[in-house]
Amino acid sequence: MNKIVSKENLSEKVVKFEIEAPLIAKSRRAGHFVIVRVGKKGERIPYTIASSNPEKGTITLVIQNVGKSSQKVCQLEVGDYVTDMVGPLGKATHIEKFGTVICAGGGVGVAPIFPIIEAMKKAGNRVISIIAARTKDLVILEDEIRKLSDEVIIMTDDGSYGKKGLITQGIEEVIQREKVDLCVTIGPAIMMKFVSELTKKYDVPTLASLNTIMVDGTGMCGACRVTVGGKTKFVCVDGPEFDAHQVDFDEMLMRLRAYS
Repeated sequence: MNKIVSKENLSEKVVKFEIEAPLIAKSRRAGHFVIVRVGKKGERIPYTIASSNPEKGTITLVIQNVGKSSQKVCQLEVGDYVTDMVGPLGKATHIEKFGTVICAGGGVGVAPIFPIIEAMKKAGNRVISIIAARTKDLVILEDEIRKLSDEVIIMTDDGSYGKKGLITQGIEEVIQREKVDLCVTIGPAIMMKFVSELTKKYDVPTLASLNTIMVDGTGMCGACRVTVGGKTKFVCVDGPEFDAHQVDFDEMLMRLRAYS
């Protein structure tokens, strides 16, 4: 069992937990995720590791309250325990000195892109972080991201904070003014599709993290099946990050709509 040592509400539906997990904290890398279970009969839920503190032996998870299982997690308080936690899982993000890197996160996707921002900066890249949300109240981890980024651009749908518009507008603004060597994007599937289409037009290599469609986290359920470069991949074991220009987003969106 893993003890919760801190809890912070980032917005009405998003909660940040710091949880004791010393072995995971030591070995996790950007892009890794864990499987969490609350209660002996609880559902196994995959969550990307937002950050870790090996000295304290803790990891940080940012969780959006969207259903019964995530609600059970979000109802836990400091001193409570997560029943089970397995990880780190998935393939770590490939980190090297690329040059100028755009890290584009939408909604709660800002949480899993945070460790990538940190790792890219440590590798010596110029990091431009673009955060998007529907409204000001839904912008998360801004202060933490500003500390690690050379530049931060905030886009809101309603213009209540930062610039009014979609994340693609912020990305295009940067691409048009300077050379971008890599773009990494995490967020809703439809957002990543349009980011991919934009960067493909400008010939900017792009990674998309498809962690939002994972369910089982071990490749057993098949819910995260996706076509990449004409081949079937499983996000949880082959990813979660793929060449965005090779992902069949239309097929992925069709399958997501089937579940709704």
